[in-house]
Amino acid sequence: MLLQRLQLRDFRNLAQVDFSPSPHATVLVGRNGQGKTNLLEAVYFLCTLKALRAARLVELVRFGQPSARVAGQFALAGATREIAVTIQDGLREASVDGKLVRAVEDYFGGVSVVAFTPDDLAVVKGAPEERRTLLDRAVFNRFPGFLRASRVYLRALRSRNRLLKDGAAADYLRAYDEALAETGARIVALRRELLQELAPRAQAAVASIAQLPDTQYGYRPAHLDVDFAAADVPSLAAALLAALQARLGRDRERGFTSVGPHADDLDIRLQGQPARAYASQGQARALVLAWKIGEIENLRAALGRSPLLLLDDVSSELDPERNTFLMRYLSHSGAQVLLTTTEPSLVRGAAGADTHWLTVADGEVLPASGPPG
Repeated sequence: MLLQRLQLRDFRNLAQVDFSPSPHATVLVGRNGQGKTNLLEAVYFLCTLKALRAARLVELVRFGQPSARVAGQFALAGATREIAVTIQDGLREASVDGKLVRAVEDYFGGVSVVAFTPDDLAVVKGAPEERRTLLDRAVFNRFPGFLRASRVYLRALRSRNRLLKDGAAADYLRAYDEALAETGARIVALRRELLQELAPRAQAAVASIAQLPDTQYGYRPAHLDVDFAAADVPSLAAALLAALQARLGRDRERGFTSVGPHADDLDIRLQGQPARAYASQGQARALVLAWKIGEIENLRAALGRSPLLLLDDVSSELDPERNTFLMRYLSHSGAQVLLTTTEPSLVRGAAGADTHWLTVADGEVLPASGPPG
């Protein structure tokens, strides 16, 4: 997979952007607040139909404009395809080679992307929601059908929570319990499959980055009375349905659903202890860096190609040793990488003779004659 050309119109503060990235490294240089992160978010949105930072799609449209558009030409499996997304009135419309896509699954035909942001470095010590997001982005990259299951699950979850707050009768809740159990079981099964593939690769990366002993990345849904490692999807659904019904009284008191994949956590441990409580800041960042490298390597093994990599000013948040490791990894990975930085010297280790250096200022993306001084 190769992004050959990117075109943006009225995306965040970017009025008009049109450039061809390097097949290897493209470095976007500029001060904070100029639009570097917005450009990476546009690429991420194009590849996933999900915003990297925005809570609502309307936030992606440049202020005062009615719509935004992102389009990219990709080399995929020996052919060139153009994919595009338009955002208008809080809705998105996607197309492939000029034809509207009705089913979301039809959109993802070989496009995969891994994004790495400074916020990711804090997830080990952050809230469970942040670790779930880290996990679910990796699951979606590996299994695009995860997106539909997640959307169906969230709709049922919102409806059940609304009924709980309204004090609805059990008969009304039961239909949503069954929907949550069925789709929730598919979600946790995909998370389990992803962890089985990715965890060993992340653990190997940790050993290279920080020599941390006995590191584990794990996942087991809470409150499910089932042999999680061996259970099939119907067994997981039955266990989740039983847990929903067993906790109904608690859920009524609190007004929200307390069990299900929306309430689970990615369990990261050092020597058997929760990394959230026991890892130093440097160790926590190494664990996230290893996760990202494990995700890249897992996609390469599963898909036979590297994903597109987006790194948003990560180097400024890493200590010199780990940043050197990351830059060396990127240089030897053969992947196409888009990096942002305020300080070019931090990313020179990932650059090569064919690196494209671009300057981002006031929402404009301009070519640089070479690496900034």
